[in-house]
Amino acid sequence: MGAIGGTVWHGIKGFRNSPYGERRIGALTAIKMRAPVLGGNFGVWGGLFSSFDCAIKGLRHKEDPWNAIGAGFLTGGSLAIRGGFKAARNGAIGCAVLLAVIEGVGIGFQKMMAGGTKLEMPQPPPNNELALA
Repeated sequence: MGAIGGTVWHGIKGFRNSPYGERRIGALTAIKMRAPVLGGNFGVWGGLFSSFDCAIKGLRHKEDPWNAIGAGFLTGGSLAIRGGFKAARNGAIGCAVLLAVIEGVGIGFQKMMAGGTKLEMPQPPPNNELALA
């Protein structure tokens, strides 16, 4: 996902920032230079997030959205720790908020889509005693 997204992003960016006659070459050069870096960064983030998510699930023995939010908090903080305490704190909070929004939207869509699948009680058959009277 990171490599494909990086290819599209840096391809467009390289195309737009190149001179008129060299736009294709500029897009390809930008893709070759930056897309693997973005893909690798995405892989590191995904690996850390999955590790923290599984660790939290193992500790809590529950499967709920709080696991992803906590894993995002730990991932954001650990990736930013080289910048100091402030950067780690801000990265952790930012990543936790981002994952809380993602989890909230997912829960909202689940509730919205589940409304049409509710089972309803069937109507009782008509009473024949009223028709005979």
